Amino acid sequence: MKKLFSYMKGYRMECVLAPLFKLIEALLELFVPILVANIIDFGIDAGDKGYIIRYSLYIAALGLLGLLFSVTAQYFSAKAAIGFASRLRLAAFSRIQGFSYSQIDSFGIPSMITRLTGDIDRVQSGVNMTLRLFLRSPFVVFGSVVAAFFIDTKSALIFTGTVPLLSVIVFGIMIAGIKLFKKVQAKLDSITKATGDNLRGVRVIRAFRGEDKEVEAFSATAAALAKIQKFTGKITSLLTPSTYIIINFATILLIYVGALKVNGGELSQGEVVALYNYMAKILVELIKLADLIITMTKAAASASRTAELINADTDDPIGETEMPLSEISDTAPLLQFRDVTFTYHDGAEPALSHISFTAKKGSRIGIIGGTGSGKTTLVNLIPRFYETNSGDILYRGVPLSKIGKGALRKKIGMVPQKSVLLGGSIRENLRWGNPEATDEELTEALQKAQALDFVMQKDGGLSYMISENAGNLSGGQKQRLAIARALVKKPEILILDDSSSALDYATDFRLRQALSEMGSELCTFIVSQRTVSVKDCDTILVLDDGEIVGQGTHDELMQSCEIYREIHYSQFPDEEGKA
Repeated sequence: MKKLFSYMKGYRMECVLAPLFKLIEALLELFVPILVANIIDFGIDAGDKGYIIRYSLYIAALGLLGLLFSVTAQYFSAKAAIGFASRLRLAAFSRIQGFSYSQIDSFGIPSMITRLTGDIDRVQSGVNMTLRLFLRSPFVVFGSVVAAFFIDTKSALIFTGTVPLLSVIVFGIMIAGIKLFKKVQAKLDSITKATGDNLRGVRVIRAFRGEDKEVEAFSATAAALAKIQKFTGKITSLLTPSTYIIINFATILLIYVGALKVNGGELSQGEVVALYNYMAKILVELIKLADLIITMTKAAASASRTAELINADTDDPIGETEMPLSEISDTAPLLQFRDVTFTYHDGAEPALSHISFTAKKGSRIGIIGGTGSGKTTLVNLIPRFYETNSGDILYRGVPLSKIGKGALRKKIGMVPQKSVLLGGSIRENLRWGNPEATDEELTEALQKAQALDFVMQKDGGLSYMISENAGNLSGGQKQRLAIARALVKKPEILILDDSSSALDYATDFRLRQALSEMGSELCTFIVSQRTVSVKDCDTILVLDDGEIVGQGTHDELMQSCEIYREIHYSQFPDEEGKA
């Protein structure tokens, strides 16, 4: 939490001026009951209209000055709160960019979205109100008690008994509320996740007429949120009525004691009214303080969640290599897996077990296996999206742990299972691979990725604008553009993670042929469900339940690996009868 306050740096003046102007406004407000008492005792009682008008103008002047100071304080507090929240949001977003896949899995995408939006908005609101009221309200309460002592010591004892009792109630409810609001935010994460899943899968849901099921599931999630919110609301709602009851009883006692003293000639009517006004101010300020406490409680819970995000250790993907790549041997194999085992952070069993193989420069490595066999997990270890639990992965003889992620990933072109294209032109998307790439280089990459024909047919060609989620492109078009983006990078290692699944066999064949013609400088990993896509690879790895159960060429595996044969014959049943 302390680290969060460092983002307030640069707004120290605003943090001083906002409460300062509020204190001046409060001080001016404390003079009003005394002026009203004078109007009653010396103006109304004496029938002096001039006195009444003059002191009424004093009150109006104090009101205008108070308004000016209040608006100025609001400006400074808003400036500090908005600036602080903007810095927090940028810091949190920047920190997420350095998260490993494991950290992203750990936090969860819905939770991170909620923290970046709702939680930081709540922190902003808390800072704004705190700067304006945290000192002002206690100052008015304390000032009212002091003023009451100056008017009448015995009557002021009612104030001194009331304020501590109210403080116990206010802070007791605040402490109880902090944990409850954390639970509320956690339930909000669930709502965000449910909404995101529904919107992303809306086509599937409607195709299978699952709207009622989704509504029922969302209703259950919303009901759980409502339940904890209601309970939290019941606890925090005790604040206002309990303070009202105490203040009103204190007011009744004050008026009773004051009336007796007026009858006895110890107090004037104006002084009793002043005491009542001060008691009323205490009521108003404690209600404000109660609202502030609730807001601060919510803000504290949200700040804690934001701090968890910002303070999380990150694997810096931009860090430079500890060993310059120029000093790494060029004679060792390009990539080696040595008895690698990997388990996800919440996994009971290893996703990969004892993986060993070698990939040389210019080689093509095919990876095939059933769903959940560990194909994607294996290739995600190469750019260090995840770290191995045991075993070593060597790049040209050097463990990946000794090579900075930024330097390593410059050598790798990655095409994930789901082709993600960002809003903007085709040219802008392709240049993610190389910001300095010329149109000629982009065209060359598009041609190799079998995407040039359809791009040139688009209105504007390379300048064609891609809509949100690439909704104006087909699945095959998105995959080919993603492959072209990786080729623009001119990588040393190209990873195609089931990235031709939406392509027809003819286009897939031309793509593989174009990649094979790129020479001995490119090592390609092809993850696929189709044996035809890996058939021409130099080495094919057959995975089953996270283990390599077959390794070799297509012909070798057809002879030695039953699982590979089953996969192949399931796709080409006519060949089984000829075998």
